[in-house]
Amino acid sequence: MKVPANAATSGPNHRPTGSRHKPKSFLTLILLGFSIVGLPLISALIYSAIRIDQLAEQSRENVYQATQITNGSGIIIDEIRAMERSVQHALVLDDASLLEGYFLAHNKFEKITKHLLDISAHLEQQLLLEKLRLLETSIFREILVLNEHPKDLQYLLDRFASLLVLAQEFSSDSLRLIGQNVGKMSEIATQTRTLVEWELLILIPLVVFLALTFSVFIARPIRQIDEAILHMGQGKLTRPIHVNGPQNLQYLGARLDWLRLRLLKLEEQKMQFLRHVSHELKTPLTAIREGTDLLVEGIPGNLNAKQQLIAGILHTSSMQLQKRIEDLLSFSALQADMITLVKQRVNLGEMINSVIKVQNLSILNKNITIHLTCPEIILECDKQKLDIILDNLLSNAVKFSPVGGHIEITAVQRDDAIQIEVEDSGPGVDSMDQKQIFEPFYQGRNTPSTHIKGTGLGLAIAKEYALAHGGNIAFVRNTKQGARFRLTLPA
Repeated sequence: MKVPANAATSGPNHRPTGSRHKPKSFLTLILLGFSIVGLPLISALIYSAIRIDQLAEQSRENVYQATQITNGSGIIIDEIRAMERSVQHALVLDDASLLEGYFLAHNKFEKITKHLLDISAHLEQQLLLEKLRLLETSIFREILVLNEHPKDLQYLLDRFASLLVLAQEFSSDSLRLIGQNVGKMSEIATQTRTLVEWELLILIPLVVFLALTFSVFIARPIRQIDEAILHMGQGKLTRPIHVNGPQNLQYLGARLDWLRLRLLKLEEQKMQFLRHVSHELKTPLTAIREGTDLLVEGIPGNLNAKQQLIAGILHTSSMQLQKRIEDLLSFSALQADMITLVKQRVNLGEMINSVIKVQNLSILNKNITIHLTCPEIILECDKQKLDIILDNLLSNAVKFSPVGGHIEITAVQRDDAIQIEVEDSGPGVDSMDQKQIFEPFYQGRNTPSTHIKGTGLGLAIAKEYALAHGGNIAFVRNTKQGARFRLTLPA
């Protein structure tokens, strides 16, 4: 693993560059998102409220005008009739004093027509009102001239009839115009409702789209940070960490990347330490192995029973220590991506029997029965690494099997794959350990207390070697007591 040159210099306070136009905080991004999502809705609500308010105001004006004009047209007709009656009474009784009623009705007529002219919004109504005023004014002037001689007012009665017809025409036209206004208001109300419906049809998808878009923008930096922490937890330290989003989250991403580089450097130092220690231990261990072999074989001289027992213990312990050191060397090679396969054709049954012979002493000590089912299978593989895989699987099975237990080894070829299963009769794998048993240095909960504790590298190395062959190792849930591991290799 190579560590970038800036790993040691990039401290936790390093600030990301190129983020001037990004929000300064995650809260700012959320508020900005809510503002942009809510802006179309707020604009639509304000516009709809204005339109409805305008419609309501116009409706009030129309209702007020309709009420005033309807009442006013009725008053005009009543006052015309009152003026006509006063003139008729003065004419019949030849009494000028009876024209007082006419003058009172005339004043009311003037006031109401002026008021209606002020509030009327239609030219037709205004023209009719002007004709009414002109006609009534001409009658009024003539009455002023002839009020001393009531009998001369006879010819004015026909004009009152014309005035009444004109007033009724004004009333009818007013009702017609009121109906037209009602229709227009109904049409405007329908248009407003249609407009609001179209606003909803357009805004709802738009708001949903904006909400989803900002959800992605808001969730993306959180997801990137979560993935970065997950990769660091899984030991995947080679991928740089880059977080898009607000400046404070970018700063957090930069700090995580700084931590990643520090862990990467520490990982490299750890692996270098393991390689050095393993090599340093291997040299004196070789001398110890050779010396114990000479003692066990009796080369320096015959040993008594106690001496042979001590020599056997030394020999067994040196072999176990050598296996631990070899596991450390293999793990160091795996971490440095130094796996190379030297493939050759091997007989699988012979390889399994060879591994059983290596473990024969441990098998005899625990009086374990081995059941091997393996047809004639020839496969192309790296013999040394497959031997390590099988040795780790079998040594685990022996380790966890009780005294007098049994181990079943089954090999079968299916299509283009070869499956090898190793099943023991021990306590099995705890449910809490099943997802972690292939992790380096992990020790399970069901480790026998009487057994020497290992490094926790055996299954991790076996899995990496299997993957290098294009296969895999998996724990298989067992309905019976014990643990079952399945090695799959390409045929």
